[in-house]
Amino acid sequence: MRIGIDVGGTNTDAVLTAGGQVLSTAKTSTTADVTTGISQAIDLLRRQAQFNPADIQAVMIGTTHFVNALIEAKGLAPTAAIRFGLPATSGLPPLVAWPDRLVQAIAGRSYLCHGGHEFDGRTISAWDEAEVVAAIEDAVEHGIRSIAISSVFSPVNAEFERQAAELITSRFPGLYVSLSHEIGRMGLLERENATVINGCLREVAEHVCTALVDALDLAGIAAPLFLSQNDGTLMDIEYTRRYPVATFASGPTNSMRGAAYLSGVDQCVVVDIGGTTTDVGMLQSGFPREAATEVEVAGVRTNFRMPDVLSVGIGGGSRVRPDGVGGMRVGPDSVGYLVTEQALVFGGETLTATDIAVAAGRADIGDPSLVAHLDRTLVRTALDRIADGIQDVVDRMRTSAAPVPVVAVGGGSILVPDELEGASKVLRPDHFAVANAIGAAMAQIGGEVDRVFPVAPGTRDAVLDQARQEAVAKAVAAGADPSTVQIVDIDEVPLAYLPGNATRIRVKAAGDLAVTS
Repeated sequence: MRIGIDVGGTNTDAVLTAGGQVLSTAKTSTTADVTTGISQAIDLLRRQAQFNPADIQAVMIGTTHFVNALIEAKGLAPTAAIRFGLPATSGLPPLVAWPDRLVQAIAGRSYLCHGGHEFDGRTISAWDEAEVVAAIEDAVEHGIRSIAISSVFSPVNAEFERQAAELITSRFPGLYVSLSHEIGRMGLLERENATVINGCLREVAEHVCTALVDALDLAGIAAPLFLSQNDGTLMDIEYTRRYPVATFASGPTNSMRGAAYLSGVDQCVVVDIGGTTTDVGMLQSGFPREAATEVEVAGVRTNFRMPDVLSVGIGGGSRVRPDGVGGMRVGPDSVGYLVTEQALVFGGETLTATDIAVAAGRADIGDPSLVAHLDRTLVRTALDRIADGIQDVVDRMRTSAAPVPVVAVGGGSILVPDELEGASKVLRPDHFAVANAIGAAMAQIGGEVDRVFPVAPGTRDAVLDQARQEAVAKAVAAGADPSTVQIVDIDEVPLAYLPGNATRIRVKAAGDLAVTS
């Protein structure tokens, strides 16, 4: 038996599963401290399907704790960025182009030191321990509690980052340390930014992880706790303490993975409609297609693993009003989690998309008599407006003109029409309203390799095999059952502007969670 939980901006959804079957579901309002909402969701599950807490083998949670902390700039640890690259890279120091409010929130300081490597592993300049010690001592004097270490081409050679980590651990044991080669990909500034974000969230991660464990203890559940990552795989609680940045996009990712599981379709467009927004993404081999470009988070450019998701302001709580030219406007403003108070069908005074769905007979919630007076033309016009908005985003996600299946999930998926232009079919599977929690419960353990390899003539197959083995080994080390691990994605890009047949190779492996009884 497993419990999957997804914490969204409006609702906290939970499911209890056994052998891949859904035994019970729960949906509660997300609370300010989040963990209270999680406890309430677990209580609801137990009321619907009595279970012995000792029978739970694992609990999987997708949470917005960390991305919210960054966006709101609350509770962030004072953080310093140390980069190894001099005499190169001095033109663009760490934290360049960061929003001033975030720099102030983390009391950000930056230091440039000698070191770094070329793409093929050659050293740019010698590592100077005294220089590094001086930078750390200055940071500590200014109240810094977390250090983000980056080095030029560290995904190829992480020697200097590891040396710095060992130095800090031995001489400054009270500091948190984040290393860029463990977090980001190629691209120095974006990888460095992701590492600084991770560093400033380390204290939040300690508090949150402790609170989540306490919530499970309160429910009498002693099973291992895992959190959802951006790429649709899981990480254990200790990994989360070290890499909170890996959770940022777990919400839409969980919904997409849940959609694949519930529909049985692993190549499709997923439309996830919540209370405020509609998130649309593409599934490839059952996993979300990853963004090919840098992703901005709270105004900071990063390049860690993020799903390619487009969002539009259409949800169950979206306000509906005339647009002034004879039509109707739906969203982007929304009543959000107050939909059960402000929507017409619940006795409120605001016309929402939920009211339109009820008036059209697509949903049976609240009191339908409260929207019986709505003009049929108004309802039809609003539904057309919603369909057009969803259609536009689906078209933007498709990579070819060929029709693709569309899977609609989320509580607001009642707004998706039964037919969409460009869709071979529209599926609304069972338990669609809690697909995000199901995605968390059914998530796998992953491992990824992403770096530049020199590929000499005749060695391509051997290099790819080496990368595959490394990805599989990472998945197994993270807790995957070795017998279930498979390669789910391979990407190789020759770097024509570099000598030595340099090729960037990315291999992703995933397998089922190995849980001991």
